[in-house]
Amino acid sequence: MTKITPFLWFDTQAEEAMNFYISIFKNSKIYNISRDPNGKVFTVAFELEGQDYIGLNAGPAFKFNEAISMFVNCEDQAEVDYFWNALIADGGEESMCGWLKDKYGLSWQIVPKQLGELMNDPDREKSGRVMDAMLNMKKIIVADLQKAYDGE
Repeated sequence: MTKITPFLWFDTQAEEAMNFYISIFKNSKIYNISRDPNGKVFTVAFELEGQDYIGLNAGPAFKFNEAISMFVNCEDQAEVDYFWNALIADGGEESMCGWLKDKYGLSWQIVPKQLGELMNDPDREKSGRVMDAMLNMKKIIVADLQKAYDGE
């Protein structure tokens, strides 16, 4: 069966990034670390929450940008807080609407399941208020989404 695996280009931090990610996502594992002829890490292969990834140390020619992001579907505010705080630690940057960049420049969306539930309500007025509230947030706050939904 064909499988699609995200392939992440790093300058020199592929192993460091892999270790950072597997420290955050509890259901994770390392598959392989390959080295170049000089003994330096060349590629890393790992899994986060059932998704395989490959990281490559290939120099500074290319950088991550927001054109691609990792989407983390969170069960509740506690999960949002956990992933948000862990991924912005040590140099990550908050953005808007649940987006952030980690310290390696990789973009992530940290999204509670409640956002989709509230925004998909057939009452367009309620879902519109939720959308407006979300557009004014950095980290998504479930209680504030619910207040907007309720018209408070």
